[in-house]
Amino acid sequence: MNGNIKELMDTVVKNDYCIGCGLCASLAESPLTMKINEDGKYQPSLKEDNHDANMKISALSVCPFARDNDKESEIGKNVFGEVSNIRFDKYSGYYIKSYAGYVIEGEFRSKGSSGGMGNWIATQLFKKNLVDGIIHVKSSSDNNLFDYQISYTIDELSKGAKSKYYPIEMSQVLQFVKENEGRYALIGIPCYIKGVRLLAEQDKVINDRIKFFIGLVCGHLKSNIFAKSIGWQLGIEPDKLKEIDFRKKLEGRAANNYGVEVKGEKDGDDVVLSSPTKELYTTNWGQGMFKYNACEFCDDVLAETADVTVGDAWLPEYSNDSMGTNVIVVRNPIIEKIFEENRDNTIHIEDLSSKKVYQSQAGGFRHRRDGLSYRLYLKDQNNEWRPDKRVEPSNNHSSKRKRIFKKRTLLSQESFKAYKIAEQRKDFDEFIKYMEPLIREYNKLNAPPFVKRAMGKVKREVYKLVKK
Repeated sequence: MNGNIKELMDTVVKNDYCIGCGLCASLAESPLTMKINEDGKYQPSLKEDNHDANMKISALSVCPFARDNDKESEIGKNVFGEVSNIRFDKYSGYYIKSYAGYVIEGEFRSKGSSGGMGNWIATQLFKKNLVDGIIHVKSSSDNNLFDYQISYTIDELSKGAKSKYYPIEMSQVLQFVKENEGRYALIGIPCYIKGVRLLAEQDKVINDRIKFFIGLVCGHLKSNIFAKSIGWQLGIEPDKLKEIDFRKKLEGRAANNYGVEVKGEKDGDDVVLSSPTKELYTTNWGQGMFKYNACEFCDDVLAETADVTVGDAWLPEYSNDSMGTNVIVVRNPIIEKIFEENRDNTIHIEDLSSKKVYQSQAGGFRHRRDGLSYRLYLKDQNNEWRPDKRVEPSNNHSSKRKRIFKKRTLLSQESFKAYKIAEQRKDFDEFIKYMEPLIREYNKLNAPPFVKRAMGKVKREVYKLVKK
């Protein structure tokens, strides 16, 4: 094993900062292959025949969580710094303009997670003959429910709509791109796009062939246990789950009150089952169950190295529309022109300030900036290896916020343990039994003061009745 592979395994992988992107395994002569581990997350492992003497690109140099690589702001400056009318914001990164909006034409909005903008942008790249293929995540016939594939037509592209909260990796699809000429666009979460940008700086073929990067606003990446837990709660045992739609729109409800639909085998029959996500136990995004630990050490919410980023516009003025509205951050002049040409025609867009963009993802930024500063501080206090981030380590938080940050990390870590116990005992209620005391403590700590006062009053009244 050469030095850079050993260092990657001893730092990023061993300390659980690997996000499973597969970039290290995509390199020519790489001794690594991607496998799903016991926690349902992709990780690199050594091939049996692990010769790596001829590697021309270091695996460390393309890892989004390695210590010495360029950070998102540096990559953004290199890519977008000379763009006319470019601006910089510490949350949005480099950007030309931001919008809130949705697609008017076709079924983009009804079939998308939110306003339908992600697939619409990719479709425009096809229509304008700017790309030959779109690299994106689609349903898989493999053991995994989803994987990266390439769509070469608008019809193929439409089958990959909606968000997938599921582990995926890019090693095979990037190897395919290197071996097959063409112009491609990549749709991905922030750290994956960052990693491919790092690769493109060193690999001319990748740089020449991947022409556009479409980023997705990211809260965090989930293990495959997240999907299994949803199916299990609806009556489909983990090994019987065949399909899942994480973002089923519920007519007449707020955009953030969406549902989930699963397909699989129950009692020997093929079934389709659904539920509002708020009625399920593992779907509270703030609790972070089955989260990759790497996500706790990422400070990029808005895919700052992408040509354009799309996500949910979680703002009061848009959230009541059950069809969904996107927040959009544009960094590439070609894509900016596409938006302006279609304004009030095939799409509805409104200019959005960087302040509003921040507000649309405020919870994510608090966790990924303020919370990260405290997590970095704790790592340094314990003399533990951790990635180098733009956020500075800090202990300058209230005691309450510190406890909240710690509890969130604990909930994520313990969810994996709880699931394994439930799996061993073949009973999802065992998961709830394990997690419930932890969640109660977290909710009590996280409750607004007036809620705590009300809860205290109720308890006092109940105590009086009991005493009588």
